[in-house]
This record gives sequence, C-alpha cells and structure tokens, in this order.
Amino acid sequence: MKNTMELKLPSLSVNEGFARSVVGAFATQLDPTLEEIADIKTAVSEAVTNAIVHAYPDNLGEIRIFASLENRSIYVVIQDTGVGISDIEQARQPFFSTAKDESRSGMGFTVMETFMDEVSVISAPGMGTTVKMKKKIGIAG
Repeated sequence: MKNTMELKLPSLSVNEGFARSVVGAFATQLDPTLEEIADIKTAVSEAVTNAIVHAYPDNLGEIRIFASLENRSIYVVIQDTGVGISDIEQARQPFFSTAKDESRSGMGFTVMETFMDEVSVISAPGMGTTVKMKKKIGIAG
C-alpha cells in the first residue's frame, strides 16, 4: 500500500499537538502497536517543536509536514523556511540548544533518533530546515 498526506501549519505552539495527532492517525493505516504510534507522535512533536522554537524565534512562519506509507514503513518530512542551522552536527548533539529560553533541554534530535529508525537533517542558514524520518511498523529492530 502507498498513501500520502500533506499538512501546512503556521508555527504556533498550539499546532504541535495537532500535527502529532494527524501524523499518528495517518500511521494507523499500517496497524501499528500503541508503542509504535507513541514513538511516531513523539518524534513528530519534537520536529515540529524545533521548527516553532528555533526556525522562527521572532516571527510566525510556515511548517509543512509530508507523510507517506509504503512497505510497512512511515516516512515523515517536516520542513520550515526559517533561520536554518549553521552546524547540523552540533545541533544534533544532546543538550545543545540555540533557544533563548533556558527551559529547553536541547534533546529534540536525540529524541527523534531514539524513536525513529532513520533521521536525516538538511539545512542551511537562512534557507530553513528539512527533517526526514522513517519508522518501520511491525518489524523488529
């Protein structure tokens, strides 16, 4: 089965929960376990929160979410056109954060990598960021 979806949202914090619910509901077509759904929703939440907090720190922007189901896997792409990341490797390190708000843990990419099977990041300063994630459903390891 192959199916796709696309969602565009303004970078408002209230949209994080909506985004995670939509992608989680879309993933149910693969008959995942509750744990697999929770993993997907958590990873989406982190990616969308990163876009809200880091991509558009001083203004409102657009977040685009694409998802596809194919061969017992869900592929999720989260894009923004915000400030971008100058050093992706550094940004992927645990506890690193550029947020002015000290309550941020700097664990977003680490959480995504923990709950998804594959995570890749494409970004450039001033050009935005694209996070691509994949999770196999019903397949151990």
